[in-house]
Amino acid sequence: MTPTAATLVDPARMKANEPCWCGSGRKLKRCHGPSYERVRPGSLSPRRPVPDDIERPHYADHGGRSRRDVPDVQDAATLEAMRRTGRAAAEVLRQVGDAIAPGVTTDELDALCHRLCIEAGGYPSPLNYGDPSYPKSICTSVNEVICHGIPDSRALRDGDIVNLDVTLFREGVHGDTNATFCVGTVDDLSRALVQVTRDCLEAGIEAVRPGRPTSDIGRSIQDRAEAEGFSVVRAFTGHGVAHEFHTGLHILHYHEPRDTRVVMEEGMTFTIEPMIALGAWQHRLWDDDWTAVTTDGRRTAQFEHTLAVTADGAEVLTLHPDGAWSGCATPA
Repeated sequence: MTPTAATLVDPARMKANEPCWCGSGRKLKRCHGPSYERVRPGSLSPRRPVPDDIERPHYADHGGRSRRDVPDVQDAATLEAMRRTGRAAAEVLRQVGDAIAPGVTTDELDALCHRLCIEAGGYPSPLNYGDPSYPKSICTSVNEVICHGIPDSRALRDGDIVNLDVTLFREGVHGDTNATFCVGTVDDLSRALVQVTRDCLEAGIEAVRPGRPTSDIGRSIQDRAEAEGFSVVRAFTGHGVAHEFHTGLHILHYHEPRDTRVVMEEGMTFTIEPMIALGAWQHRLWDDDWTAVTTDGRRTAQFEHTLAVTADGAEVLTLHPDGAWSGCATPA
């Protein structure tokens, strides 16, 4: 069983002159200490161009958000396109994750994601989405950044954890997936957080059944996270997805007893993407109006899949073709 938050040392609460948790024999401040400093914004590179022959979502040129009044249940042709696009998005996520290493900047990861999306014949869905428009092709959320971290000049540090959120637009549909990766040698508490977050996504997927309210998903996720001593971020939800990046369908990752209005139907497509925190689940936004961080500065992790409701459960549309998950390995 995964060690709980209560049974593991939090390096962020160690004193700077204590021996580092990694066993190097050096003081924390001379070893992994910098990894526990608050994340600060770096400088942004110019927006990367997309070739003219790549199909674009409607917001690509002028910004804006998705149309919300669209069907949540998809026809067979749309589902087949989402399977192909979802597998391609999973391959992009895998390849960008393979490039993670201490010293690599999040902007370098963005450049790689941008290139891979185009090589796959697709458009990186985050680029120019929203109001204000998101300026990059991937979200890179490091340590206490909950979600929507903007790639910049910050180099990854040994001991960081980083979430990569990849969405690919191709064949008129979006495939949305993310995973949290370990950078170099990562402490046991952070690894446990990452593993429990992945377990929470699996629990949410297992709760998907036609005829049941979407609130079953949040109950399963919250029960799993809190049993291990972690908390569930509440401000950000899963969402409907298909021809639009986000539809009006919201999937809560915590249990809200009054949230029984939406009943899952066969053919419905949405994401489940729990964000699990070591401490406070509350967030604040940076001045860029995108980057969300925990109020107490403690770490968070996230995993996400796009899925379709089937007659007896769920089909994961963004699973890598080899069937393996991306992200940190299971702790020993």
